[in-house]
Amino acid sequence: MRSSVPAEPFVTARLDVLPLRVAHAAEMAVVLGDPALHTFIGGAPSTPEVLRARYERLVAGSPDPSVAWWNWVLRVRDTGRLAGTVQATVTGGGDHAEVAWVVGTAWQGRGLASEAAAGLVGLLREQGVRTIVAHVHPGHQASAAVARSAGLSATPERQDGEVRWRLTATP
Repeated sequence: MRSSVPAEPFVTARLDVLPLRVAHAAEMAVVLGDPALHTFIGGAPSTPEVLRARYERLVAGSPDPSVAWWNWVLRVRDTGRLAGTVQATVTGGGDHAEVAWVVGTAWQGRGLASEAAAGLVGLLREQGVRTIVAHVHPGHQASAAVARSAGLSATPERQDGEVRWRLTATP
């Protein structure tokens, strides 16, 4: 059985944050197509076909019913173009989320990642998620700034060489 809790759309000042659809693969292959983008996140650019297969798996949801995979694309409202993604893996009965963000190279330096990550953290907190975690490569200062602006704090913990950032809401 797959998790049946779907990602809901939300908005920020400049973004429509839309649930991921398989149909987004072709446009997102262009957004994520710069090899330099993968310096800190790993991997390499995917073809539209590979991305489509990945999105099919993500949209189907986690095979574990206690885990919700929420994935969104970032649509820049004034251009109507996709610029990146945010995601949350929600566990612990909805108490814990691991989050991530990526904004295509052409869209970087405009504060879109910070805006999207802050919007995501706000949405998760509204839904009762108490602990929000992100993993950031120690050399990726821009992503560390995004985590900080979303209210997360660096911890001394490392996972797979990345710094664990955390926000824990008080009860």
